[in-house]
Amino acid sequence: MTVAGAERLRAELNELKSERRPRIIQAIADAREHGDLRENAEYHAAREQQSFCEGRIKEIEGKLADAEVIDVGAIPPTGRVIFGTTVTLLNLETDASVVYQIVGEDEADVRAGRISVGSPIARAIMGKEVGDEIVVKAPAGDIEYEIEAVEHL
Repeated sequence: MTVAGAERLRAELNELKSERRPRIIQAIADAREHGDLRENAEYHAAREQQSFCEGRIKEIEGKLADAEVIDVGAIPPTGRVIFGTTVTLLNLETDASVVYQIVGEDEADVRAGRISVGSPIARAIMGKEVGDEIVVKAPAGDIEYEIEAVEHL
């Protein structure tokens, strides 16, 4: 996991524990004041929210406990593609450039330019260097790229 990914998870965990959980607890308390809990839709909805919230808290805590956080900025640049680097690829057919950061599964967001280390593109470029040409096996067919730049951001 990258440092930024770990920070995003910690921020979400903090928001869940300090803001969302107290709001849900208050909603449950308010619903209990309305009387019979068996037919109280507000109470059941609040309990369901509580269940989802607690599940997400446990999931994030587990991920953070098991994660190995890698600060790619602390690794000396070698021009080689490794986990956490930001890579500029030139599509050899269309001459279009794309920029991706190689991140962990939980951090991946293609629209934000972050691809999972397990994605076909990431697997094809891992360990390669600037100037190398690679072929990515995509559902629409093979796509040829050249690695233009590798940055440790």
